[in-house]
Amino acid sequence: MSGCSTCSTLTAADGSIKGCKSNGGCSTGGCNKMNTFDWLANMEAPAKYHYDIFEVRFKNGRKEFFRNSNDLEIYPGDPVVVDVPNGHHLGYISLQGELVRLQMNKKKIADNDDIRSIYRVASERDLEKFESVRKRESPTIFRSREIINEIKLDMKLTDVEYQADNSKATFYYSADERVDFRELIKRLAGEFKIRVEMRQISLRQEAGRLGGIGSCGRELCCSTWLSDFKNVSTSAARYQNLSLNPSKLSGQCGRLKCCLNYELETYIEALKDIPKVETGLQTEKGEARLQKTDIFRKIMWFGYKNDNSWIALDAERVKEIQKMNEDGNKPESLLENKVGGEDRESQSLNSDLERMDQKFRKGKSKSKNKKQRNRQRGGNKNFKNKKSE
Repeated sequence: MSGCSTCSTLTAADGSIKGCKSNGGCSTGGCNKMNTFDWLANMEAPAKYHYDIFEVRFKNGRKEFFRNSNDLEIYPGDPVVVDVPNGHHLGYISLQGELVRLQMNKKKIADNDDIRSIYRVASERDLEKFESVRKRESPTIFRSREIINEIKLDMKLTDVEYQADNSKATFYYSADERVDFRELIKRLAGEFKIRVEMRQISLRQEAGRLGGIGSCGRELCCSTWLSDFKNVSTSAARYQNLSLNPSKLSGQCGRLKCCLNYELETYIEALKDIPKVETGLQTEKGEARLQKTDIFRKIMWFGYKNDNSWIALDAERVKEIQKMNEDGNKPESLLENKVGGEDRESQSLNSDLERMDQKFRKGKSKSKNKKQRNRQRGGNKNFKNKKSE
């Protein structure tokens, strides 16, 4: 097992592989970015059903499909040299077998002659040459940004990826408007003596390439596993009763967080049982306005004007009152039943906090009683000592 070339804890002093507690491989970061778990790996398929197309991972989790036309014995994790337009490139096998077919169907990629071939398994010489080529990327980014500032182009250069044969470099950038970079391509080609390809990416893709830690404390979804970006609208926040605060709802890319869509379908399904309250509920005590809704518990809190206490109602009770209001009737109160001799309307939103306060008050009283008993014991001891003297 070899350690990752980009890992700062590659080897120990005695030459043994340390890695990052994952058999010499990083569980997160650039070397295992967008890693895929093959849940069919232990299932043996007949030889005639073996799928000859493999998924190959390149820098920053970019993945493409290549055909094993030379019948090479390759497995996930193996470095391979693949055919690309006007040259060759080096990547790592990320997926094989029937899961590749499923991925191609998902991405609507046809199994035809357009699928390029895998040349061979990468040798030590290929890996050393590729590593030397990758060392050019950081200086290229800094110098390219200087050239962009000199030309005064309104664009942001995010990343550079060199081809393994050192003949071409792809420059990834983001921009709000259309950019005329013909002059930039001439300058970059003359500066680095390579063929230049400019590829525009979205702000979400830019955040995925740069990486980072989200407000949840974990690595960004777009830089670890999320590859397909779906549209996120403010209605997703409204369905989940979230405050429309842009600073809290926006991710590091400046767009709405992708995770707003994760539980959206569950909320929409639960909201089917929650009645819409466009106006207040009319009772003999007055009009009660909706203050808060607990979607999954199907509880809605209402409050009267100039009254700080909120009253918890079941969704069914709200529907019942709405029907009475439509018929021109008003209930005596929001809750008609009494529990334990007390009117349930006295229940407030902060009842849980009140119980917690009572709990801690009891704890404080116990601690005070202990201190008083300790003081009394100490005073009795001092009195006995003085008496004995």
